[in-house]
Amino acid sequence: MHRRPGLSVRLKLTLSYAGFLAVAGALLLAVVWVFLLRYVPDNPKGLLGVSPNRYLLVRVFAPAAAVAMAFLLVFGLVGGWILAGRMLAPLTRITDAARTAGNASLSHRIRMEGRQDEFRELSDAFDSMLEQLESHVAEQRRFAANASHELRTPLAISQTLLDLARRDPTRDRDELLARLQAVHTRAIDLTEALLLLSRSDRGTFTRESVDLSLVAEEAAETLLPLAEQRGITLDVTGGAARTGGSAELLLRMMTNLVQNAIVHNLPAGGTVTVHTEARGDASVVRVENTGHPLPPELVPTLTEPFQRGTQRVRTDGHAGVGLGLALVHSIVRAHDGTLGLVPRPAGGLLVTVRLPAMP
Repeated sequence: MHRRPGLSVRLKLTLSYAGFLAVAGALLLAVVWVFLLRYVPDNPKGLLGVSPNRYLLVRVFAPAAAVAMAFLLVFGLVGGWILAGRMLAPLTRITDAARTAGNASLSHRIRMEGRQDEFRELSDAFDSMLEQLESHVAEQRRFAANASHELRTPLAISQTLLDLARRDPTRDRDELLARLQAVHTRAIDLTEALLLLSRSDRGTFTRESVDLSLVAEEAAETLLPLAEQRGITLDVTGGAARTGGSAELLLRMMTNLVQNAIVHNLPAGGTVTVHTEARGDASVVRVENTGHPLPPELVPTLTEPFQRGTQRVRTDGHAGVGLGLALVHSIVRAHDGTLGLVPRPAGGLLVTVRLPAMP
């Protein structure tokens, strides 16, 4: 933003200090005149018949007062300039750090030393903001790179299939169309997941009262054929748990959790349990499934985008887009909630979602 040049803060503070000293000196002279000189008789005999009189005192006092005022003004300007420079030195460091960050260098930190005061508090807050911003930018860059790679894969496969069909016109057309449809379906699912993830990250949705128990039942009903196909027992238990948020996003969160629990399960005879309850000022959802034991170091990576958990065992060749739990994490965060992932000792995963309760 273009602004007209103006006085610096240091110069303004300097003039303020000098002006304050000048006003204080003028007030002292006024006090001397009001409470002392005005009571000195202005006659040849002076006070009690002893000289000097008011005229002589004024002639002697006025030059000294003028010199004192000039000294106060100069002292205020010089001293104010020095003091303002010392006081504003931390602000200069913060400004330099802000300019450095504006040039896309987010790794710089101020780390201002000294005891706590307003400038140190501002510096610490600025360092914390830079740290979070750097982490967010790095995450976005990594996400963009992964998304580009994931979207490029189905497009490359489609191009390969089309080239193959062009070179070999006798190839089975139905098989080609089926493979193209599968590839395009995967690309569409990935694009929709990316758009939904972006929407939940921005928090641009209308909040309404949502009963998580009804959402869990709807998600379970939708995914029941998938569970039966894989021989998984799917149960929904618990009671009403109301929260405020987007019904569409919360349904997508619940669907992803249940689908993830079904897909990453035992080959046969596994179980998935969805439990909802109101606990104090929170509405809690627990999704627990059986499965093979999970390495502890794998669990923290499950909510990262495009981390499909290659060490987790699937019951078949189901391949997701790698955004299941990443979407869940983003939706939970957008609804001011928390997401907990705990591996079960016997195998499988326990996912706990806590959202603010709505009366």
